[in-house]
Amino acid sequence: MHAPPFRLARANGIETALGNQPAPLACCAPAAPQARPARRRARLAELDSHLHCSIIGTCMTTGELRKLVPRFVALDRQRATDLEIHHEAVKLAGAGGDGCKALQKALDERYAQALRHFNAARDADAVLKLWQEAVASGDIPPAYWAVMTHPEASSPVRQAAFGEVHMLSHLVGAANRADIRRLMALEEDNAALRAKLERQQERLQEMSARHDAQARELAALGERLAHASARACAEGTPAQAELRALRDALAEHERAAALHASRREAAEQHALREQEAAQALRAQRDDALAQLAASHAETRALEQAVLAAGGQDGEPRGRHPGLRHLEGKRIVYVGGRPGSNNALKALVESTGGHLVLHDGGIEDRKGLLAATVARADMVVFPVDCIDHDSMNMIKRVCERHQVAYHPLRTASVASFVELASRVAVPPSGHADTTAASRAVALAGAQAP
Repeated sequence: MHAPPFRLARANGIETALGNQPAPLACCAPAAPQARPARRRARLAELDSHLHCSIIGTCMTTGELRKLVPRFVALDRQRATDLEIHHEAVKLAGAGGDGCKALQKALDERYAQALRHFNAARDADAVLKLWQEAVASGDIPPAYWAVMTHPEASSPVRQAAFGEVHMLSHLVGAANRADIRRLMALEEDNAALRAKLERQQERLQEMSARHDAQARELAALGERLAHASARACAEGTPAQAELRALRDALAEHERAAALHASRREAAEQHALREQEAAQALRAQRDDALAQLAASHAETRALEQAVLAAGGQDGEPRGRHPGLRHLEGKRIVYVGGRPGSNNALKALVESTGGHLVLHDGGIEDRKGLLAATVARADMVVFPVDCIDHDSMNMIKRVCERHQVAYHPLRTASVASFVELASRVAVPPSGHADTTAASRAVALAGAQAP
């Protein structure tokens, strides 16, 4: 059995810490059923020290830590880096003093609703099930704090939650690194092709200069031949021999000129092909930059949704502040994947909005799509997970009924969160048919 990720209470006084009175002597105590020990949540200082870093980084924002940590540590809250603030907060959590109590209080107050929700779990399996539901809906920070301090959470349950959060950070970082590596490779290829094109242009200029020089030589030779022919007519046989020699030399120069001309034409064709290849690479680089920018925007929006899911200062708990304009709005989502669609529905409903899902005619009736779109405040569809017929129908119906529609780059939760964060839903009767970003257009061109 693995050691639990928290310190056990001392043996002496444990009954008092659990809220039970010491049992009287058996000979004097009246016969009565034993009371079950009171359930108590684990404190932050009691958790294993290797969990403090993930709890502080996941469940508390840098702004909150920058206000709280300097009250207990000699640290300049204005000049200290985010890493220094985080490091000192982790040290306070492990020290178990007043700073640890302040962190515990801040976390309990911030995630009070999640703690009450998880109190319904009466065993480790129930705690694990609630955690899995929170992961599926993207509500990570409140659930993580509730699992780590739940009285029924076993060591495997805590380790499972820790692993989920740990791998999530790896996945986000790996996606960004892959995009950056691909961009650097494209830039290197573009620079190499540009240098090669410049060298070929220099060679082409040299060959053109040689050709011009040979043309001048041929012109001069033609003049000499004309003079020689005139002399041959006047002088007789010796002049005829010289004329033949000049004609042979002229033929040789003409053959050389034809060879150089063919080589120059081949070089020009090769240079044109290299220019087209360089233009194609520049277009690929621009597309990669657009997709990278879209991926960064989606990553930032998803990170803000995860970090702010518990509520920022002045915002309702459980709502992303960037999605407040979805409250009371009816949004129709066409296409997508069942797993991400369920998470999107929970996210929109948590903001007070209503998300209507339609798979574009796979299982839902396609005849109902036009009526569903006509009653919406906004229509959203992922271009990588919808058929062209449904996409064209959505555009026609939205333009007819003046309903705003927005294509998504992918069917992921991150694409929807990024779109909802930057696009306000207009009131009914007013259409917003602004063109999508270049990354969305590229994804739509590549979609089957």
